[in-house]
Amino acid sequence: MGTSQSGRNHVCQVAVSEGKSVQQTVDALHKRLEQLGAVKQGNFWVDCETYHATGNATGQPSKLLYVMHNSETPLSCMALFEGGPGLSADANFDVLMVKLKSHFQNAKSHKVESRGARYRYCDFLVKIGTVAMSSSARGISVEVEYCACVIPGDCWNLMKEFMQSFLGPQAPELPSLFTSKPEGLSAPVDCMDTMSQYLELFCRARKQQGPPGSGAR
Repeated sequence: MGTSQSGRNHVCQVAVSEGKSVQQTVDALHKRLEQLGAVKQGNFWVDCETYHATGNATGQPSKLLYVMHNSETPLSCMALFEGGPGLSADANFDVLMVKLKSHFQNAKSHKVESRGARYRYCDFLVKIGTVAMSSSARGISVEVEYCACVIPGDCWNLMKEFMQSFLGPQAPELPSLFTSKPEGLSAPVDCMDTMSQYLELFCRARKQQGPPGSGAR
């Protein structure tokens, strides 16, 4: 089940509760949402493959290429160069990358993904996922979409209030992407904004060690 992507999405990383495992913290978030009246609507996943450019003749460090997939948009994928730009392509882009293996090498050990449950609460869609790399849990992602608003600058206060209702005081501050075009309407490019947020979270996950005893299942 996909979303219309007509609203504004915000992706953040949630700290693991002190003395708890990743799974225990995820279960607690599920319970808080269900207590609010949220209803589970299946599962979701987002993944990211990293490619290194080969044969760089300039002597300059090569930019990484990230190819990302989202279960909400199963017929397409996103390709983002380190530092930009990015593009949206159909699912056959993966086949193209295989054919370009002489130019781009897949760093399979760097694959990161987030998998978990998606919930609906009134006009909000919430996805809580376990971020994993090489079968090791690296943290927790939370994506919130307010589906009823198409003007990004008008929905943040309501989103923040809702997020605090189940995340508590660690709910994030206003992200820059909500102010980059405050008078503009959400558009297909906002899917790229969402994936860029996941990419930022995944890059942080690559640099950190997973919590003790937090192997992903």
